[in-house]
Amino acid sequence: MSGDAEPKLDDDQIAELREIFRSFDRNNDGSLTQLELGSLLRSLGLKPSNDQLEDLIQKTDRNSNGLIEFSEFVALVAPELIAAKCPYSEEQLKKIFQMFDRDGNGVITAAELAHSMAKLGHALTQEELTGMIKEADRDGDGCISFEEFAQAMTSAAFDNSWT
Repeated sequence: MSGDAEPKLDDDQIAELREIFRSFDRNNDGSLTQLELGSLLRSLGLKPSNDQLEDLIQKTDRNSNGLIEFSEFVALVAPELIAAKCPYSEEQLKKIFQMFDRDGNGVITAAELAHSMAKLGHALTQEELTGMIKEADRDGDGCISFEEFAQAMTSAAFDNSWT
């Protein structure tokens, strides 16, 4: 038999999706309503219309109950995540991160981000800088850790396919 198995999400991605799913499953019933799915997609920077949401639910709702269960949610986003997952290898991401983390302390500060972007010929306004930090900074400490950086780099590819 030739050909590799279809790419699969790793355990970390599944765990992350479960966390995202749970945070939008307001009544904790293990499924998302159209409203909850809409909120989730908007949190990812997407702007689905009600018609797009209905189409999405119809395509994704395998058991035809009008709700999206976790397995259906994973089936919906897995192809996007797998496609978006690897614009860079872990090694490449570490090298890129190190270019931004100028003092080598394991986090990228706003000053380091501004300096590195300017050096790359992409000077940022204060608003752009604040927006980039806020978007990537999951724990709210004002800095970007490697995990946050890797997540931002891979999710940027994911978001762009929907906007």
